Amino acid sequence: MPKLTFLDDPPPDDNVTDYDRQHVGLYLRLLDAETQRANWRDVVKVVFGIDPTSHYSRARRVYEGHLARARFLAASGHRDLLSRKGGPKG
Repeated sequence: MPKLTFLDDPPPDDNVTDYDRQHVGLYLRLLDAETQRANWRDVVKVVFGIDPTSHYSRARRVYEGHLARARFLAASGHRDLLSRKGGPKG
């Protein structure tokens, strides 16, 4: 499996971006983990490969930013994501 590449801060755009299309699977994993009430420290370590013990601030920022983006897409942006030609890339 190829190594996941991601930005520390996902795009703050009000529209679905190419970054979002490329990270649909990541967003789904975060939403699923939230539904399962998984500990954020475990999630950030597994999903992003960041050790929150060694890099707490970065781990928290990456996790919270991407979870917020995932929530945004789930609440409103998903219409754009599903309506664009080609659908999600990943």
